[in-house]
Amino acid sequence: MRRGWPIVSGLCLSIGLVSLSGQDQPQAPPPATPPPAAQQPTPPQTPAFRAGVELVSLNVTVTDATAHYITDLENADFQVYEDGVKQDVTFFNRTNLPIALALLVDTSASMETRLPIAQEAAIGFSRKLRPQDLAEVIDFDSRVVILQTFTNKAAELEQAIRRTSAGGSTSMYNAIYIALKDLKKAVATNVDEIRRQAIVVLSDGEDTSSLLPFEEVLDLAKRSETAIYAIGLRAGEGTSVGKGFKEAEFVLRQLSQQTGGRAFFPTQATELASIYSQISDELSSQYTVGYTSKNARRDGAWRRIVVRVNRPSATARTKQGYFAPTR
Repeated sequence: MRRGWPIVSGLCLSIGLVSLSGQDQPQAPPPATPPPAAQQPTPPQTPAFRAGVELVSLNVTVTDATAHYITDLENADFQVYEDGVKQDVTFFNRTNLPIALALLVDTSASMETRLPIAQEAAIGFSRKLRPQDLAEVIDFDSRVVILQTFTNKAAELEQAIRRTSAGGSTSMYNAIYIALKDLKKAVATNVDEIRRQAIVVLSDGEDTSSLLPFEEVLDLAKRSETAIYAIGLRAGEGTSVGKGFKEAEFVLRQLSQQTGGRAFFPTQATELASIYSQISDELSSQYTVGYTSKNARRDGAWRRIVVRVNRPSATARTKQGYFAPTR
């Protein structure tokens, strides 16, 4: 019997373990009632860690005019602006920091014929993770199931991916919400513990059964340290894109753009291996840039971030902003 809506306890950054309850999936309450995970909200956290001062930490991807990654930049090559005000970069790292990653796979009924190819592509991606990286596997259809808690063992990740099976509707918002909550527990307490965070989500259609609204999930994503990489698997060539998928495409683009990730929209499942490879390459080519905001107000307001680099025809991409602290 499949289990869903597991209760997840704390992820410890130093050992990267998550415990999971063995209770069965509860019946979904009426739409007006939030899901169990939403009944125990945690206060929003700023995209910073406390170590005497608050450091705003950014994962930055830099590409040239041909979309190739630029990996030889120095601290002085970066300019960071917050609400138009240039900031002083106080932390810089290009040594490819460890990753905490949630791998989300849509296993709704519409994925049945393409799921075997998707499984192999996801397994190929998991094999590229390094020993210092951590990953978990979450599948979602009508329910959300954490098939594998955070681990650095490729064999365990592969076994979890192979256990996915298609059936039911799509509760993607619920799945992203749970993944964000898991990763949020890995906020660093000092510079040495900074771990890049990412979600890679594969889905082939609009959300049809989540109890959480998109706006709530987007807000949590914008408050997180997590880059979301979205793969929206369209129907095959020559098939018209329905209203439902257009809405899903908008959602996936918003989640990725706001958090500094990327969105991909292949028409064939055979393209998935290449896309997962592109995501792996990007995660291994990023810079970590940090600064202490010159804006001392603790008003909880949204602050827009722009990163530029001193390299002709180079483009820097990171999350679009963050919410200021309130206390």
